[in-house]
Amino acid sequence: MSSSVLRIDVGAIARNTRLLKERLGQTRLVCVVKADAYNHGADHVVPAMDEAGADAFGVATFDEAEQVRSLTEKPVIAWLWEPGEAIPEGVELGVPGLEHLEWLIEKDVRAPLHLVVDTGMNRSGIDEEDWGRAFTTAGEAGLNVVGLMSHLACADEPNHPHNAEQRAAFIRAVNQAETCGLNVAHNHLANSPGALTSVDLVFNQVRAGIALYGLNPVTPEHEGAPLIDVAALTPAMTWAARLTAVKRIKQGEGASYGLTWTAPADGWTAVVPVGYADGLQRSWQGALEVAVDGTRYPQVGRVCMDQIIIWLGDNPENVTVGDEAVIFGDGGMSAAELADRAGTIHYEVVCAPHGRVRRVYGSSGDVDKRKCGKGEVR
Repeated sequence: MSSSVLRIDVGAIARNTRLLKERLGQTRLVCVVKADAYNHGADHVVPAMDEAGADAFGVATFDEAEQVRSLTEKPVIAWLWEPGEAIPEGVELGVPGLEHLEWLIEKDVRAPLHLVVDTGMNRSGIDEEDWGRAFTTAGEAGLNVVGLMSHLACADEPNHPHNAEQRAAFIRAVNQAETCGLNVAHNHLANSPGALTSVDLVFNQVRAGIALYGLNPVTPEHEGAPLIDVAALTPAMTWAARLTAVKRIKQGEGASYGLTWTAPADGWTAVVPVGYADGLQRSWQGALEVAVDGTRYPQVGRVCMDQIIIWLGDNPENVTVGDEAVIFGDGGMSAAELADRAGTIHYEVVCAPHGRVRRVYGSSGDVDKRKCGKGEVR
């Protein structure tokens, strides 16, 4: 069995959910749990969020919606689908285009609908010149439209002028929908950064994602005056593995494929049994520092399919085979720091671990960090 584990602090996710819900007050909180709850494991995460105050859940695909629907009685919204797919029972639909709307009318679908309006992200959604046609058509067909939804392009930059432009466009859409006779009670524009930084972007409900998993959705240079102190959020994921080798190396000797790294002095290296087959990206090489018992060591050489090498120097801490190495998370680099060094975003970092990595679930430190425990293979 692989020694690589992904420790998920379900208690942290519950606290983050509760914190956002308390701040939002009467505004509905849609917890986004797509991509298997951002790789944290929907089977465990959804019940925790449900109990902590989630009003609804959001996913991308119908397969995800079916899974989440089996875990909660609260509404589940899915918004990434194509006409002709079998719609799961009891799922609410985001309607991302006129083609989808026309198909729903043709099939006389009566599921609750959230019409997706494009307010300036230019990814999916009904264009403004088509809003009148869409709203009128939906009303005349008697579709069950419960709200409008859109998505912010620049919410992680609170002072970006495009946020105000999208807000103004969304207000126009809501007003036009009401003029066309639609009862749009659940309108949602804000994602995590929008909900945390601007009351102006919060409508009847918000779709929070990354903040629920304890990660700051706003980069430090753009934090401004967040509505919630992001330091109060608790990251929920730690990726760790046990060292499988500790070896001497002489000054000038190379290590790993291509011998692209050479030892700067006589010393020691160690092998961490994770690689790109487990989700540790080759693009992270040179950016990653792995922590062993609180001391961080640089990853050196090429990232391999199953393993990486770290440089211990003269190994003053007496690191040995079997010691736990933290790739990111509690006791090591944060996902955000790794992302910044690797030129990516922490969303990608937490979504990366897969394959042979075992998930181990606990709450606020009750997962034994030395023994790791047994976890489900995902």
